Amino acid sequence: MISVSAKTTSLRRAKAVSVITATSEAINRMQKNDLPKKDVLTVARVAGVQAAKRTFDLIPFCHPMPIDWVDIQFEVAPDRVTIIAEVEVTWKTGVEMEALVAASVAALTIYDMLKPIDKNMEIVSTKLVSKTGGKSDRKENIPAGFKTAVLVTSDGTAQGKRQDKSGKLIQEKLESVGLTPIYQILPDDQDAIRAKLLQWCDDGVRLILTTGGTGLGPRDVTVEATRAIMEREVPGIMEAGRAYGQTRTPYAMLSRGLAAQRGKTLIINLPGSSNGVQETLAAIFPAVLHGYPMMEGRSH
Repeated sequence: MISVSAKTTSLRRAKAVSVITATSEAINRMQKNDLPKKDVLTVARVAGVQAAKRTFDLIPFCHPMPIDWVDIQFEVAPDRVTIIAEVEVTWKTGVEMEALVAASVAALTIYDMLKPIDKNMEIVSTKLVSKTGGKSDRKENIPAGFKTAVLVTSDGTAQGKRQDKSGKLIQEKLESVGLTPIYQILPDDQDAIRAKLLQWCDDGVRLILTTGGTGLGPRDVTVEATRAIMEREVPGIMEAGRAYGQTRTPYAMLSRGLAAQRGKTLIINLPGSSNGVQETLAAIFPAVLHGYPMMEGRSH
């Protein structure tokens, strides 16, 4: 089974359709409830709902999940029944398999209940119609010439006593979406950090990700340097990062990281630890990029 622990929870939906063909006699008797097993569509609806909830028992690599809603509808034609299954969940992974299994089992239930009077039925198709939710549904376009920068603030790293892992992780993340960031290491010096942030903002860098200097230590001053030059705070960004991290370690609440806007630049203070960086990046990307069209005055 693939781990979904790094994924963020979001509202996810899926719709699937199955089609079963039958003789007109079978369809007519089903609609008149003139069958040995009675109530075909009612039983098929219940079977589909139950199947959606038990998909993880049937398909080995599907995850158990707290399904919020399942709906099974039928479109009856003279020679076929179309089953439409919709599933909704607020969770870390999608529900397309749950929708497909729901539609399939509802079709099989109809087959089972009609088979005494129609030996030639056929389930002719089962397909996914739509799915929404998750990061794949929230892709953001990066403007041409979009400049980014990574700032590592650490006395030890600046002195060559410690190898930088966190800044490199940020750099790799940005490169994975087609960006080539400026990369620099500075000691924990508030004036130097402030000056560098100002320089990058003036040079048109649109996204600055810092790592380090967000804790409670006497030399942790990155947040103060950021606050000194910001025009507006964007609190939700770091709220999302800390909330995500807190589900994994109780220490996430100790990060003082700030997200701030200066002009058309976002400055985001990530923790110094590599785990903290990975968790925060997972929490805020790609949604944070939606801030840029907002800065340009465009709508959601």
